[in-house]
Amino acid sequence: MVHLVYCDNAGKKGEKVLDKIIAGTKTMIVRGAAGRKIPHSRVFEGELLYFMEKGSSKITAKAKVKHVDNYVKLSEDEIGKTLENNQAKLNLTDKQKTRWHKKCLCLVEFCDVELIEPLEFEHQGNMDDWLILEKIEDVVVGTSIPYTYEKSKF
Repeated sequence: MVHLVYCDNAGKKGEKVLDKIIAGTKTMIVRGAAGRKIPHSRVFEGELLYFMEKGSSKITAKAKVKHVDNYVKLSEDEIGKTLENNQAKLNLTDKQKTRWHKKCLCLVEFCDVELIEPLEFEHQGNMDDWLILEKIEDVVVGTSIPYTYEKSKF
């Protein structure tokens, strides 16, 4: 499987996620929720991540999944410790630490980041901020197929 990750690049300079990934100062992505939510338990070592800025229509970078940690039912202390222990890779701002202070966390470490020839993303109304796909062409203008959550079910 491949994964399309929307990166929040709005806000202050420190919150520009995709810029940090490309610069090499961020080598891990976090997703969290009160309960298990995509991509929790659905992303694996060796798979590809594709990145795009939220609000843009271009997929501009990719990387390989190096390691994944999935957590459930974390206590308040455990959430803080998990984020802090991975801060060197996550490179989160205080605002982002608050956003991802969740009981269920999925930490995805990646490597081999590279800029790619921008792919035109075909947005469909029902899409989340992390898509699980057979191939990236499934969401590229000209080759896209209707997106279903079939690959995203637990």
